[in-house]
Amino acid sequence: MSVTSKASPERAERQPAGARLRTGTLGTADITFFVVSAAAPLTVMAGVAPIAIVLGGIGAPAAYLIAGITLTVFTVGFTTMSRHIRSGGAFYAYITQGLGKPVGIGAALLAVVGYNGMEIGVYGLLGSATADTAHALWGVDIPWLPIALVGLVLIWYGGYRSVDFGAKVLGVLLVAETGILVLLAGGVLVEGGADGLSLASLAPDNVLVPGTAAVLAFAFIAFTGFESTVIYRREARDPSRTVPRATYAAVCFLGVFYAFIVWAVIQAFGDAQVVKAAADDPGGLFFAAITTYVGAWAAGLMHVLIVTSILASLLAFHNAINRYGLALAEEGVLPPSLAKVHPRHRSPYVAGIAQTVLGLVVVLAFALAGADPYTQLLLWVNTPGGIGLMVLQLLAAIAIPCYFRRVPHNEGAVRTIVAPVTAAVLLTGAIGLVVSKIDLFTGASATVNTVLVALVPGVFLLGLLLARRLRRRRPEVYARFAEEPAP
Repeated sequence: MSVTSKASPERAERQPAGARLRTGTLGTADITFFVVSAAAPLTVMAGVAPIAIVLGGIGAPAAYLIAGITLTVFTVGFTTMSRHIRSGGAFYAYITQGLGKPVGIGAALLAVVGYNGMEIGVYGLLGSATADTAHALWGVDIPWLPIALVGLVLIWYGGYRSVDFGAKVLGVLLVAETGILVLLAGGVLVEGGADGLSLASLAPDNVLVPGTAAVLAFAFIAFTGFESTVIYRREARDPSRTVPRATYAAVCFLGVFYAFIVWAVIQAFGDAQVVKAAADDPGGLFFAAITTYVGAWAAGLMHVLIVTSILASLLAFHNAINRYGLALAEEGVLPPSLAKVHPRHRSPYVAGIAQTVLGLVVVLAFALAGADPYTQLLLWVNTPGGIGLMVLQLLAAIAIPCYFRRVPHNEGAVRTIVAPVTAAVLLTGAIGLVVSKIDLFTGASATVNTVLVALVPGVFLLGLLLARRLRRRRPEVYARFAEEPAP
C-alpha cells in the first residue's frame, strides 16, 4: 500500500491555472533514452575510458561493473520511494520527506546547481570536440565559442518543444552513438582481437591493483544523470511502474555496456599492449581500434557521433533542469514565472529560457577570461556538479529508511532498510574516492581543486540558510515545501 501525505487545499490552489505538463506521454524506453543520453556513453568511452585503462590497467572494466552494482543497490530503495512520493521535485522531495524541510531545501539548491554544472560545462566540450572533428575530417580550424553559442540555441529549442519530441530526438541519437560502439566491439569479436579473446580483465590480480581506486572514481561519474528518471514522473505513463523500470534499465545498461566496451577495446590491442597504446594516444585509442577492425569510414563517423552524443547529453540535462525549475517555482521558492508551461508544447519553456540565459552568461564569462573550453569550462564546472549529484544520491539513500520508519507501509526490509543503508555506505566511499582523486578530473592546482570541492558543501549550507529565511519570512511557503500534490 502506497502511503502519501495528504495534499493541502492551498497546495492544489497554487498549482498553475494555465497549461500543464503533458501527462501520460513517456514510456519506459522514452525515459531511459533521456537518462542514458545524459550519461553520453560514446563520449565517456572514447574520451575517458582510455585514461581509465592507463590508470587501472586491463582490470578497468571491472570498475564500471562495481560502480553499476553499487548504484543498482541504491536504485532498490530509490525506486521504492518513487512509488510513495508523487512530487515532481525528485531528489529534494525524497530528502525532505525523510530528513526534513531544512535538509530538503539545501538539497533543492544543490540539485539546481549540480544539474546546471553538469550541463553548462559541457558546452565547452561541445565547442572543443566539434572543432577537433572539423579539423580531423576536413582540416578546418573553427573557434569553439561560436559552436557553443549555436549549441545553446539548439538545446533551448529542443527543450522548448514537447517532451515526446525530445524523447524521439534522444532515441535516434542514443541508438546512433551506442550503435557505433557495438560496431567496434563486433569487429573486435569477429576478428578475435589482437591476441585472441581473453577474460584476464576480470581476474582478481588485475582488478585489485592500486589504480583501480582512480578508475572507480571515473566510473561513478560516468553514471551521472541516471537518477533523473523520477523527474519525468508527471509525464510518464503509469509512473509507479514506468519510472522504476526505466531507472533499473538505465543503470544496468550503463554498467554492463561500459564494462563490455572497455573490455572489447582492451582485446583490440591485446592485454600486453593496450596500456602503452592508451598512454601514447589516449584521445585516439578508440579511433585507432575502429579503423583497424571496421574501417576508416567508421572512425570518421565516430568523430561526428561524438558531437551528437554531446548534444544529446546537453538536451537531456536541459530537460531535467527545466523540470526542477518548474517544481521549485510551483513550490514558491523560485519566481512564479518559471512555472509557466507552453500552451501547445506543454514544456516548461520559461524555465528553459532562464536556464539557457544562465548557460550563455557562464560560457561568455569563461570565453572573455580566455579560459580553455575543455580543461577549464568543462572540467571546472562539471566536477563540482558531478560531486553534488553524488551527495544528493547519498542524502536520498539516508532519507529512505528514515521516511519508511515514520509511515505505515507494506514494503520489505530489504527495500526500505538494507539496500538504502548499504547504498549509503558505498556512496560515502565513492564520494571519498572522487574527492581524493580530484586532480585527475580537473588537472588543476591544489587551490583550484579545494575551491571546486568546497563549492558543494558551500551550496548546501546556503540552502540551509535559505530554509531558515523562508521559515522566518515566508512561513506559508516553508510549510508547503515538498508537500504531496493533489491527486
